[in-house]
Amino acid sequence: MSDFTTQFAREDGVAVTQYEQGDTVGFVADVGAGTEATADVVAGTAMVVVDDDQYEFDVPAGDATARVNNGVVTVEVVR
Repeated sequence: MSDFTTQFAREDGVAVTQYEQGDTVGFVADVGAGTEATADVVAGTAMVVVDDDQYEFDVPAGDATARVNNGVVTVEVVR
């Protein structure tokens, strides 16, 4: 289990998944519509803030992007 999955799995009601598709590794967490959430990737570390809680986890080397859309946090890395 990745650091991403482990951190979010501790939160009640948060559906999490990690996937690989070709050269892309993706991390997805459904934190709930209407939840205040932000996500960013800096120097190989993804930083996700959900309400007043902050989570950080390492992502694989590559071109990383992070976004939040309607309560779904997505971090994708193209290796």
